[in-house]
Amino acid sequence: MTTVAPTPDIASMRPDLIVPALRDGAPAAGKRIRQQIPAYAGSDVHHVLYLPTDWQPGAPRRFPLLVEYAGNGDYRDDRGDVCTGVVEGSNLGYGISGGKGFIWLCLPFVDSQTGSNQKLWWGDIDAGIAYAREAIRSTCEEYHGDPNAVILTGFSRGAIGCSFLGLHNDAAADMWLAFVPYSHYDGVRSWPYPGSDRDAAAGRVRRLGGRASFVCDEAGTAATQEFLASTGVQAPFTFLRTPFRNHNDAWTLRDTPERAALRRWLAEVLETRPGTHAIAGRVTDAAGRGVAGVRVESGPTHFAVPDATGGYRLAGLIDSGRVVQPVKEGLAFTPARREVRVAGGDVTEVNFRTC
Repeated sequence: MTTVAPTPDIASMRPDLIVPALRDGAPAAGKRIRQQIPAYAGSDVHHVLYLPTDWQPGAPRRFPLLVEYAGNGDYRDDRGDVCTGVVEGSNLGYGISGGKGFIWLCLPFVDSQTGSNQKLWWGDIDAGIAYAREAIRSTCEEYHGDPNAVILTGFSRGAIGCSFLGLHNDAAADMWLAFVPYSHYDGVRSWPYPGSDRDAAAGRVRRLGGRASFVCDEAGTAATQEFLASTGVQAPFTFLRTPFRNHNDAWTLRDTPERAALRRWLAEVLETRPGTHAIAGRVTDAAGRGVAGVRVESGPTHFAVPDATGGYRLAGLIDSGRVVQPVKEGLAFTPARREVRVAGGDVTEVNFRTC
């Protein structure tokens, strides 16, 4: 009989990373601040934004986003692990990135009745998805995030949320390049809310569309692997048992082989973008020159800014029917929009000209 050696307690290893304290004022490199989207001004619904230490205002570089959901609030166990359920308490994204190379965005579940962040389960699901869509778009627009490289991660409730909200419908599923659920997975067991059953969860998992997931858990991933196998979904899943016995998202703040493996996986995903393809073309004037100030959009969160020659590339797109359109105030284009089918490969020569 094979026995598995017990994993150590997280308290046995000092962190090599400390999440920056929440600060007031405008966003800046290395700074973590509280923000709201305009629709919730005057309420207590908010998210937390961190800009990496290598971010510079006005620089051309676009940064991938790590978008994180927190676990349930009021959690405490006999090992001393605590989860408050608030966006300010999240740790995964900072540990995964080390504070550089990625914008880190911690999103709320929305309690529409009280105008606050939901600390236990989902709140208003549609409102939560809409909040994510707007926060991702505005972050990419204002702070040079890459809208075609958005990775969804979460701890405990947030891990389930990677599928329950992240794959809730086709529009929600379209936002993400890859997934990092830590400790729990949608559909492995039933929970006290509608739609937690295996059949409903399997329907959501089918919206992965071949994208990559890094599934990790302190208790191992055997039950998750069994569930995913039962769905018949073919997608690149990576499974890992985290290095400590604790139910605690601070494991990524410690220098372990498992964290290194997660970082290598993420680098490869950004390089290869499994399960996704691109739409490319040019936006030009009548003389064939690139048009400055144009943005090419396909859906609420995917956009690209053409280069000086008018060339653009919308990457990270799952197989689907899409509408592509160039946008610039005061200009009309021909065609005004194009319907494109992404199916197993890149689509090129999706071109537009000014009228």
